[in-house]
Amino acid sequence: MRKTKIICTIGPASSDEEMLRQLMLNGMNVARLNFSHGTHAEHLEKVNLIKKLREELGLAVAILMDTKGPEIRTHKFENDRVELVAGEEVRIVEEDVLGNAERFSITYKDISRDLVEGSRILIDDGLIELRVKSIDAGDLICEIIDGGEISNNKSINLPGVSLNLPSLTKQDEADIEFAVENEFDFIAASFVRKASDVLAIKRVLNKLNCRSINIIAKIENHEGVENFEKILEVSDGVMVARGDLGVEIPEYEVPTIQKQLIKLTYQSGKVGITATEMLDSMIRNPRPTRAEVSDVANAVLDGTSAIMLSGETAMGKYPLQALRTMAKIALHTEQKHDYWAAFKKFDTDVSINVADAVSHACCSAAYELNAKAIVAITHGGRTARLVSRFRPGCPILAPTVSASARFRLALSWGVYPYLIDELETTDDLFEISETLAKESGYAQDGDTIIVSCGTPVGMSGTTNTMKVATVGSAFTRGIGVKVGGSRKDKISGDVMNLGLFSSAEIKKLLEDPDCYGPQKELILVSESTNPELLPLIRTAKGVIVEDPDPESHTVAVCQALQIPLIYAAENATLLLKTGQVVVLDLKTGLIT
Repeated sequence: MRKTKIICTIGPASSDEEMLRQLMLNGMNVARLNFSHGTHAEHLEKVNLIKKLREELGLAVAILMDTKGPEIRTHKFENDRVELVAGEEVRIVEEDVLGNAERFSITYKDISRDLVEGSRILIDDGLIELRVKSIDAGDLICEIIDGGEISNNKSINLPGVSLNLPSLTKQDEADIEFAVENEFDFIAASFVRKASDVLAIKRVLNKLNCRSINIIAKIENHEGVENFEKILEVSDGVMVARGDLGVEIPEYEVPTIQKQLIKLTYQSGKVGITATEMLDSMIRNPRPTRAEVSDVANAVLDGTSAIMLSGETAMGKYPLQALRTMAKIALHTEQKHDYWAAFKKFDTDVSINVADAVSHACCSAAYELNAKAIVAITHGGRTARLVSRFRPGCPILAPTVSASARFRLALSWGVYPYLIDELETTDDLFEISETLAKESGYAQDGDTIIVSCGTPVGMSGTTNTMKVATVGSAFTRGIGVKVGGSRKDKISGDVMNLGLFSSAEIKKLLEDPDCYGPQKELILVSESTNPELLPLIRTAKGVIVEDPDPESHTVAVCQALQIPLIYAAENATLLLKTGQVVVLDLKTGLIT
């Protein structure tokens, strides 16, 4: 399954019931509602529909509110639009006016205090550029560098300028209260410039007694980039919003900044989102450009937790095709990427605390033992996020008793959350882990899984336990080989694990097979065999080897000597002990 999560913006093109259902069924992990547009009543209708459908479909689809934030926009113009001509002058005035080609006003009244002669003013995502020539009693006299048509409510960007805008507007506070009342899972805070902007939202949430909403800081300007590490410390994740960011800073710097910020984010164990214009042409066309395909693939290779569709699903002609295209690109890229190789190069300190060390150990064990899944049992979601941080090559299953944690984990890379009942003992935890791994289709009887959890059971933030488990009653599984005309599918006997013997002990065995006791029902276990072991093989009732080669020495000898065999038995020498009684199922390859 796909590890990189997908956020879809819900708008006119995607807000009806059938389209939302199809988006969920085709891979939408998070539904984004943009509060720069629409009323609370309109948003509530969408929220209720999303909740109804995710319950009906049994899918953990989270809901994200994107705040309007302290943005700056133009006021209205005569006839709703006006043409600004390059080389001419225009005045931005302090008072509210109906704009024209000579003067207009904007939503930020104190702009003249923040700008100086020579400051750049970008309008409509940088399509129009003005340069301040002088400041006259609060009015800005500007030269038009790049002209064009300007209309009502267009965005204003001020590259390189530290603004005295409030971090939270009254509308933002009302929207946050709406998000709390309607149990949103995430708030994406727009135009975050410093850590205090995020803390301001946390104070509002605390006043509302809300602990279940995670805050995603949107990095959209140079201040956000400069203060990134402090912003990251107080946030639950970040969104690299490349649209505004590419206006605020030179566009050629955006790709390297994107890579740097995403890497810092996931290495800290937090959610990183790559957003804006990922498949922009699919707003109009049924297929993406080659450059867009590469953009999505590179974001996946960067290790981003999630990739986002904006106008593509909100107002585009092909919302479902855009989602399917993004999902296909992400899945194909992941299948071609060696995550375990990247894990071995993971360059961060993993010894900060017990939980980090256990999570890293889980990934290391999963790699060494070729585990089919890591089961990170979690209360609030932290255990699963810590494992996700290391980007393991196997799935991360996250059973939780918390419905809100289940939805929040919908945004975590490689994590597949499941809602379970309260459990009382560690044995219960391990049992549900094996059951979940098997029922979800990630593992079969005999497969190895790694379980991570915390004790005491039920207490959040106590990740301190790791277990290597075998699914079902089997120790491991391999490929069974029946010999001759035998109709028996199963044989049993006593294990002799040569993997635990020294060279001297094996030499002694070869000289006297009964030196460690009579070997009447011998099941020989080894990584592989060679001609020197032939005397021992002749005495065996059955043989188990880890060697996966169907043309190996072991396979050839056992077939010639009519000795039942299971080869390609993963970790057999680690899991089986000498003297243990085992049953070899030659039909299924299970060793129980």
